[in-house]
Amino acid sequence: MMKEKIEKMSREISSLTDTIRAIEKEMGADDISFLQNYKSTVERAQCTLQDPERVSRALINVAKHMGNLKFRVWEKMQEIVQYTSVILDPNTANPELILSEDLTHVRRSDEEQQLPDNPERFAFYPSVLGSEGFNSGTHCWDVEVGDSNWNLGVKTESGERKGWSSFSSGVWSVDHCGGNYTALSSSQPNTTITVQQKLQRIRVQLDWDRGKLSFSNPDNNTHIHTFTHTFTEKLFTLFSIYSSSLSISPVKAAVSVEQLK
Repeated sequence: MMKEKIEKMSREISSLTDTIRAIEKEMGADDISFLQNYKSTVERAQCTLQDPERVSRALINVAKHMGNLKFRVWEKMQEIVQYTSVILDPNTANPELILSEDLTHVRRSDEEQQLPDNPERFAFYPSVLGSEGFNSGTHCWDVEVGDSNWNLGVKTESGERKGWSSFSSGVWSVDHCGGNYTALSSSQPNTTITVQQKLQRIRVQLDWDRGKLSFSNPDNNTHIHTFTHTFTEKLFTLFSIYSSSLSISPVKAAVSVEQLK
């Protein structure tokens, strides 16, 4: 609408400019020619232009687009930004594991990477820990396991990471290998787990204060196994991958406004 108004005004300005030039040319002629064309010159000079018409609602709704701008952007970001409750720690990853750039996906490699043999890194088993440890509260994370062979659970901060005893030192986990599921624990005997169908996704729930670590299938909300133990030190999420790959599932983030009461 504004472009059309501007184009109309430009045409009127151009027409007025042409009229002024024509009058100036006639005024510069000799006296006899000027007197002969005087009447037409005066009529041509009688040019009146109307003021531009005021257009209702032509202004931009500044309040709509600029009000609470940061909050509106935050709301829109929910559609493209993902949040995962657990992030992998690359400094603990066995050299045979390849982590994604966002540290939420891990796959087994046939070749061993050249990585520093720091104390935190697993050397014997193809394992990696989460970046954050828990020593209180409740925590939950979902893992996409697909058709891989895996071991998922938690491990104590002081647990062995270099030798063959890595899976028996401060570990509570569920293991899947060749279609068999086993509950592994450093405080209880290993237990065979029977499942109705092959698990594609695992939900792990830790209640540190109550000493409970539960595993379930979020696809049909069925229970798999629960460990009970009085935890006394910080626990880290444990991920081991024997074949293929696994991913930590993102959780749904929500932006809300607290209403005054």
